[in-house]
Amino acid sequence: MNYLLDRQDLYNLDKNEIIELLQLQGDDFLKLVKKANEIRLKYRGDKVYFRGLIEYSNICRKNCLYCGIRSGNKNFIRYTIKDEEFYNAVKFAIREQYGSIVIQSGENTSPAFIEKITEYIKEIKKISNDKLGITLSLGEQSIATYQKWYVAGAHRYLLRIEESHPELYKKLHPQDGNHDFETRYNCLINLQNIGYQLGTGIMIGLPFQTVEHLADDLIFMRDLDIDMCGMGPYIEHPDTPLYQYKDELLPLKDRFNLTLKMIAILRLMMPDINIAATTAMQAIDPMGREKALQAGANVLMPNITPKQYREEYLLYNNKPCIDENPDDCIDCLDSRVQMAGYRVGYDEWGDSTHYFNRKNL
Repeated sequence: MNYLLDRQDLYNLDKNEIIELLQLQGDDFLKLVKKANEIRLKYRGDKVYFRGLIEYSNICRKNCLYCGIRSGNKNFIRYTIKDEEFYNAVKFAIREQYGSIVIQSGENTSPAFIEKITEYIKEIKKISNDKLGITLSLGEQSIATYQKWYVAGAHRYLLRIEESHPELYKKLHPQDGNHDFETRYNCLINLQNIGYQLGTGIMIGLPFQTVEHLADDLIFMRDLDIDMCGMGPYIEHPDTPLYQYKDELLPLKDRFNLTLKMIAILRLMMPDINIAATTAMQAIDPMGREKALQAGANVLMPNITPKQYREEYLLYNNKPCIDENPDDCIDCLDSRVQMAGYRVGYDEWGDSTHYFNRKNL
């Protein structure tokens, strides 16, 4: 058995030790997952928190080389959800006792978009009697916009760095002046300074990515002192430039197992943060999200986007649940959580305890 897992100070792992854990196989891999689950239960309990995901729009100003809704992809229909549809999704989340919602969209910095999101945040607070927590995942914005949304009532923000190594980041994005690593990093700092619970994450199994990159990614998140994380396996999309490297990628099963290790190690390093079991895990393994929960994750983001829009929000190939309505997932999700050995924290925000510890609140 690997001696590292018997240590008490796993939050202080160095790069070589992280690499060693990422290379675990067999019984040692299972021991890593078990250890992460024990840490999760100790620091975050046995509850799984739901964040109802509304994919508000697939209009995006970015042209990231890995993403199915990048601006350069002309092979699908662009949409923006209508107000009535948006509020119906919010009311669904309230009715089903989801503690929070996530508003996610392609990146848009237009004044109309910024005002619409502000309106939505304020109205959500009203119609839910301040009951629903609000997470935003709306990309790079100005400090003023982040501040505006925070004052309106949003309190968590997820902005995935996707890859924390600047040189690899360049390989994943067009060099057109609109995809700058420093800009994205500074957005994370701005969000944290404003007072958001800060979330980020990466893709695992990318072209050109090494185990050393992944170790650096974990250290990056620890050093940034994040409060929540959403990371998942890279799944290639045929309408993207990176698809040309599909034959050079790790097999999907290996990407899946590597993601489980990343979740588990991050849980050891940051015991009290929130970690999402992402949908991309289920795209590879039907029990993917449950296995992520058992490896240390404690958040699920059930999709409550109206069914007619889902197939137009394909960030990657083989995305699950695109042919379902929100109602179809209700009983399924609860039973899946119980099957994995946990319980749902209904009507709870499930905020990151790391945030309150970091802020000394």
